Amino acid sequence: PGAHGWGVPMATDIAFAIGILAAFGSRAPAGLKVFLAALAIGDDLGAVLVIAIFYTESIRLSALAIGGVALALIALATRKDIRRPGIYLVMALLVWVSVTLSNLHPTVAGILVAMMIPVRSKWAPEEFFAVVSARLDELHARTLTQESMIADREQQEALDRPHRATSGMRPMGQVLEQSLHPVVAFGILPLFAFFNAGVVVEAGGSALARPVGLGIMLGLVFGKQIGILLFSWLAVRSGRAALPDGVTWAHIYGGS
Repeated sequence: PGAHGWGVPMATDIAFAIGILAAFGSRAPAGLKVFLAALAIGDDLGAVLVIAIFYTESIRLSALAIGGVALALIALATRKDIRRPGIYLVMALLVWVSVTLSNLHPTVAGILVAMMIPVRSKWAPEEFFAVVSARLDELHARTLTQESMIADREQQEALDRPHRATSGMRPMGQVLEQSLHPVVAFGILPLFAFFNAGVVVEAGGSALARPVGLGIMLGLVFGKQIGILLFSWLAVRSGRAALPDGVTWAHIYGGS
């Protein structure tokens, strides 16, 4: 918590780093972008855990109960394969408000909602191909024109079935991501960067000489380089991880 309330445990520096990599286009390996995105998730989860354990004085269970109901509705909507992003957005906002009123950090709401949204297709590829192939064969056997399906109900069904199958192959998480991407990329992310990148430095720079200022500066400049590079090396060295395709240790250090 800061002087003006809760600090936001979001990886602002990683968000800027991914933006810089995006400016390099294909010259920056895709694996490095994935690595930084995964690092941002781990960074946020760790920060949220610290706040939840050490900075939450009391929890309002009634508010959490309302958030739990909203999460259950999200899970039910995904189970029923409801594909209207607006429904999920309303439920997610309810979870966010409930978690905020419970005195937990609102970032927890994002984690909980994300855990409820499936990122795997509900259809097996074999089932998808079988449905699409059967309907295409059916349409080939009929006289299909630009107007024929208007009066031919069987042709309508033969056309609708592959459409529903294709829609079912797309995980709900992907549907929401594509729906919200313009708002997030051009609205929320710039606002997030604007509000979280502001650093107030007193006249003369005396704040940098204090323990908190020195800790922030040393942690961001040296701690990130040492920590990310060291633990990445240990993970690879232990055999439990491998460098992403096209990514070298120079890339990892640059990202760090």
